[in-house]
Amino acid sequence: MTTFALIGAGWRAQMFLKVARELGTVRCGGVVARTPRRLDVPVFTSLDACLRELGIDFVLTATPRSVTPLLITDAVDRGLPVLAETPPAPDFDGLRTLWSAVGNSGLVQVAEQYPMMPSHAARAALVAAGVIGTPTQVQVSSTQQYHAVALIRGLVAAGRGSVSVRATRFTAPLVNPLSRIGWTGDEEEHSTTTTIATLDFGDGRSGVYDFTEQQTRNQLRFRRLTVRGSAGELHNDEVIRMTDSRTLVRTPLVRRQTGHDLDLIGYDTEHITFGSEVLYRNPYPGRRWMDEEIAMATILERTADWVRGNGPQPYPLAEGAQDQQIALAIEESADSDTTVTTSWEPWSRASGS
Repeated sequence: MTTFALIGAGWRAQMFLKVARELGTVRCGGVVARTPRRLDVPVFTSLDACLRELGIDFVLTATPRSVTPLLITDAVDRGLPVLAETPPAPDFDGLRTLWSAVGNSGLVQVAEQYPMMPSHAARAALVAAGVIGTPTQVQVSSTQQYHAVALIRGLVAAGRGSVSVRATRFTAPLVNPLSRIGWTGDEEEHSTTTTIATLDFGDGRSGVYDFTEQQTRNQLRFRRLTVRGSAGELHNDEVIRMTDSRTLVRTPLVRRQTGHDLDLIGYDTEHITFGSEVLYRNPYPGRRWMDEEIAMATILERTADWVRGNGPQPYPLAEGAQDQQIALAIEESADSDTTVTTSWEPWSRASGS
């Protein structure tokens, strides 16, 4: 079994602990936290202390972005593979410094789980199969910054080249009924910012980023994802395309979700289909996990396979750095009310992704 050391003990770290515990194939050997606390695994106040007691295969950092680069560098200096929570660095200078320190090590992956969520993985499989022809534009309104950029880049096959970004912000009232800890009980309207950006990747490929503060949790805003292709379009869970020169058809992506009505199997995601074709099959049946947990388990197992030499890199640092670079360009463009064109960086030409 592959064993990792978890650095951090906050909300995201606790989710990784839960997933690893229930997964059974990847084990958290211990947690490194500055403040001692009670957990169901050993807790250490330093990585040195952890390594003196445990044999580990990789380090998982789930820490504030301000300290993550230092922790990544420290682990790589010890020759340890790293899976780093998003983003790998808080700002552009931090990205450059981090890449200079560890970019050529080949030891750093980023825990960008969004492309591994069932719905997104199914959509990616459909697009990759050419059902809507050549993908030319992706529109995402669901999640923030680097997560949304990862979805856009992956679905339009944008690579890591220069991107022209034009962004603007709007402020409007919105009720915020849910937060990270649950229902707020707050029915008042609050001034809320929406950021909308266009991303020009060149070669006819583009993206539209549309994010409202707290949208990842605020259920008063729909999640929307559209992929426009040369021969059709995918919108959320439906595709429009032609089956011959005079026939337009609309076909849904259907999730087989057990546990409803008289389905006594129990609540679970089984698969997602497009007609008779299975686009995605849940690799963890019977665990009753939500999509976030499925995606986290997927990246943990893919990291374990990579560490053992049994699989490709799950999400290399070069990809995570590119996502964050574009996310920062969106904020810079909105701040300055100008078009921002990202520069070519060392990770732009890195191999191994």
